[in-house]
Order: sequence, then structure tokens, then C-alpha cells
Amino acid sequence: MNQFTVLATPRSFGRDDVRPIRFLEEHDCEVIALRAQGAELREQMMEELPRADAVIAGLETYDRGLMEKGEKLQIISRYGVGYDNVDVEEAHRRGIRVAFTPGANSDSVADLAVALMLAAARNICPMDSAIRAGRSEKPLRGVEMYGKVLGVVGTGRIGRGVIQRAQGFHMEILANDAYPDPEFMKQCGGTYVDLDTLFQKADFITLHAPLTEETRHMVDAGRLAQMKKQAVLVNTARGGIVDEDALYEALRTHQIGAAALDATLCEPACGSPLAELPNCILTPHAGAATAEAAYRMGMMAARNVLDVLQGRECRYLV
Repeated sequence: MNQFTVLATPRSFGRDDVRPIRFLEEHDCEVIALRAQGAELREQMMEELPRADAVIAGLETYDRGLMEKGEKLQIISRYGVGYDNVDVEEAHRRGIRVAFTPGANSDSVADLAVALMLAAARNICPMDSAIRAGRSEKPLRGVEMYGKVLGVVGTGRIGRGVIQRAQGFHMEILANDAYPDPEFMKQCGGTYVDLDTLFQKADFITLHAPLTEETRHMVDAGRLAQMKKQAVLVNTARGGIVDEDALYEALRTHQIGAAALDATLCEPACGSPLAELPNCILTPHAGAATAEAAYRMGMMAARNVLDVLQGRECRYLV
């Protein structure tokens, strides 16, 4: 009989590569995959949590109402970097550890951020849609990315990865971070500036900050008004950092050139007014949706679980 019960909610955990599940099973864990979403997932969690020793968690919310069902729960191991959907204070009050997987998806998200910049700059999605619809109008006029000014908000692992990729485009790098990394910025020839300067001077702005009370609606109508007319805004961080109503108006009136959002307030953003705009690309928070990132996140999340359950030091506790 298995010693531990582990609930896993992310749909990609062990789906294409079973090694993280096998790893847990080899260490006396029964893994129960919950594949539902939204309210249905919460109902399943309420039912299954009383017998769970650990949870490998997706983007669902862990509040007091849910955690109080975890009578045996020792750890919530986030399958990803952000943990803003976990009430960490409540978890600690109940003796539940919270862990995450820093760096596991950094390259995948950085790749997507650059891909979104290029797609938005060159109007790739509208052109593809036109051809599929049988329309023959000439391509929309885009802008070049090579040699332009890149503004990076947040220079953690993902932000640094984007900067490294942007060097191949010979971009001038402006960055902003509450906890700057001057040595890295010196190596890449970039400059830390205040947010006003970054938004005023950058041709492309990419967001890699956590969602906090300080960063909520950081990109509001005022910030958008500071941007260049053909500037491109990319958000692969968290919905809520951008005021989506203000962004809609800025895009609708062509106050800025384009936006590409992998992170939105409601995910996926199928019913968002932003989906009506040809100069806005929307993806379903898929920055980590690569085979490599799924494996790394799965193994790190599983190791975090075993470290706590087996009484070892866990390197990635919040």
C-alpha cells in the first residue's frame, strides 16, 4: 500500500512524459490526476483533499475554504513559477508548505515572448486569417524588430532570457526591476531606467513582473499614453498587470501599434473585447507549453513534494 497520496491538477503533468508520475510512484506515492477545470475542479478538490498528503498545483486558487479540507496536507507544490493564487499566509498558519519550480519554464516563456513580439510587429495573425478566409488584399504594413529599443519590466530568469535573445536582434536594452541585476545588465550592455523612461523610449515592451498590489494595473491608461504610436506591448507574466479596458481603448484608437498577451485577467480570454481587435494577439497562458518545460516543471514539483513528505530540506519553498 502506498504511504502518500498526491493530487495533481495541471493537465500537462505527466500527460506526454510519465517520468514525473513514475518518480512519485517509485517513492510510495499514489498519484491522483484531476483533469477538470474551474468550478468542477474545485468540487473535485473539496472531495479529494481530505486524504491528500500533497498537491501538485496548477493555476487554481488555494484559499482558506479549500485548505481547511486538507486535514493531512503537508505541501502545495506549484507546477510553475507564480504562486499568487495560493494564500501563503493561510498555508503557513496551517503548517502547509508552499513550493514552486523557478527556472523550469524560463526558456519556454522567453521564447514565446520573442515570438509574440515578432508576430505582433509583422501582423502575422491577421495575414494568416486573411489567407484562410480566401481574401487577397495586400499584407498589412508591419515594423521591424531589428535594431529597435526593447523595454524589459522584470529581469528575473525570464526577463534575462528575453534580453539574451534580443541581443541577436541588436536591440538597445532598457530595463526596470525592483531588485536590479547590475552585473547581468553590464554584460548585455543594457541600462536600468525608471518606468516612465522605459515606456516613453521603448519600441517593444515585455512584462515579466509578478502580480502584486504594487504591479496591479501597472500598465494603465497613463502608461499606455506614454508609449510610442507603433510600440508593441507583450505580457507573458500575469493578467492584472495590464488594465485591459485601457489597453482595449489604446489599441482600438491606434494609440499604440499592437499588443500580444499570453496572460490575461480571464484565461482563456475568449470573451474578452480584446479578441475583437486585429492588432491584439491572445494566447491561453501557454508560455510553459513545451515538452521540455513540462518535464522540468513536473520533476521539480515532484521532488519538492518528496523532499517535504520525506522530511528533507526543500530548496524551493516559498
